[in-house]
Amino acid sequence: MKNLLKTLILTVLISGCSEEKEPIDKQAEQFTSELIELKEYFKIPGLAVSIDKKGENIYREFFGVSDIENPTSLDATTLFPIASITKVFSGVLVMKLVEEKKLSLDESINKFLPKPVFGDSILVKHILSHTSQGNVGEKFYYSSRFGLLTNVVEQTTGKSFTEVMEKEILIPLKLKNTFLLKDSTQIKRIAKPYILDNGIETGFIDYGYSSSAGIVSNLEDLAVFNNALDNNLIIDKKSKDFMFSSSSEGLPYGYGIFNQQFDTLNMVWAYGQYDCYSSLLLKIPSENITLTILANNNLLSDPARLIYGDATSSLFALSFMKNYILGLTEMPLFEKPDAISETLLNVELHRKKILGQALAESYMARFDPEKLKSSAKLLNHVFSKYPNYLEYADLNLLHNLTFLKDVAFHMELGEFNDFDTQIERIGKKLIAEESNNPYAHMYLGTFYDRKGKKEKAKNYFESIVNAKNFSKNWYTNEAQQWLNENK
Repeated sequence: MKNLLKTLILTVLISGCSEEKEPIDKQAEQFTSELIELKEYFKIPGLAVSIDKKGENIYREFFGVSDIENPTSLDATTLFPIASITKVFSGVLVMKLVEEKKLSLDESINKFLPKPVFGDSILVKHILSHTSQGNVGEKFYYSSRFGLLTNVVEQTTGKSFTEVMEKEILIPLKLKNTFLLKDSTQIKRIAKPYILDNGIETGFIDYGYSSSAGIVSNLEDLAVFNNALDNNLIIDKKSKDFMFSSSSEGLPYGYGIFNQQFDTLNMVWAYGQYDCYSSLLLKIPSENITLTILANNNLLSDPARLIYGDATSSLFALSFMKNYILGLTEMPLFEKPDAISETLLNVELHRKKILGQALAESYMARFDPEKLKSSAKLLNHVFSKYPNYLEYADLNLLHNLTFLKDVAFHMELGEFNDFDTQIERIGKKLIAEESNNPYAHMYLGTFYDRKGKKEKAKNYFESIVNAKNFSKNWYTNEAQQWLNENK
């Protein structure tokens, strides 16, 4: 009788799923195993992970500690700064103002600033969609300009950003564990920050907030917020669908949240990254399922270069996708560089997974030089198995290839020229597609500088410094510094 009851319960749990999908317990078992593997690989002290489907929680686990020095396990009460996932909350606030006809996305951003800073062609919608740089409205470049929406909210409502956030979202949804982090008086129950340098070291908390970042929350409150978003309780369906749609065809960002296609699936997602915290929110609307992960160092986000707009460069996202969305629990997440697994049904996922690991290995190579070799082996396998690399090459791949050269250079391991041909070809392809792309120019400028080709390097660095309508960033400063030193 007990076995019959167990079978009936399991049948109910997986009802509505396609026959190809694994049972929930198998998915959870494999996902848990891979999360533990990822946590150890990236030296993350603590991970809080949750999956909600159709308004119900189907997975919630806490791995590791919130405090290493005074061993304290993570639990449901632990809070995390969520960094740029704050942008999703801000996007909702802006869309609510549009719904109430208090704001138009087609208004010039200058209207909301103390004095005009930009050309009048830059509108609120361009700030909200990260399309305000370069040729306005055409390309996506993740930008600190998103913080200007603080002014938009305050000028439109006549209230402080905090007041509006509380009135429109935090209080109505009873998010008692969610707040904007102003100072050290609010740090009770916040997971201690850590940074990976010479081992795991105590880090620091970033104080201050804006429309770009600054919210502190936990899994429970984020699930409530997510459910309210799914059920159109804060903004209506029309506003939400607009927010979740790409601002222009082919761009990976909507209005306050990323939006991209993988295979036949639409992925709506956001990430957070401080120096000592990171977070990921990933939604598959067609499946009505959402993944949320919070961590107390930055390695949930930083190695994957999520700033470029591709969630599938994240091994955390890929683990969720293969186990819960694609039903490929038998496909290993990590590959042994000398013994790559077979493709198994989904070629794109297989390639993405190996490239994601190669990207992660290159990041971790700064702490372990052996990972430079393993990253190179993985890349060589991809280029051998999928030789048409210009068809799938992107900024993440170019970053991976050039970062291996950087590691070899800084660790005095000698020249690393294994992928010079690919770097040149991919770099030129990306610049042909986006002539103002500062990252591609930076990677190629550094590449030619290390090769001793100063004139070629100079052209790329000048392109960064002379580009019109780009706010200063790390690449601007480094390009200008190089030009100053190489007059």
